[in-house]
Amino acid sequence: MGDPLVARWLCQIIPPRCYFERDIQLWGHHLFYLPPMCKLNSVYEELVGLRCRLLSYLADV
Repeated sequence: MGDPLVARWLCQIIPPRCYFERDIQLWGHHLFYLPPMCKLNSVYEELVGLRCRLLSYLADV
């Protein structure tokens, strides 16, 4: 990768955590927890690895 602007843009697009992971609350009381379902998807693991490499690249630049 040769462009820090593209690396920074991709880091902003790829989420740092799974969006499906939720604590369901009602009136301040914790009802239940939904586990992250995207952990089962291998594409998500590849995106997290890419984001890690991009952050490492940006730290070096």
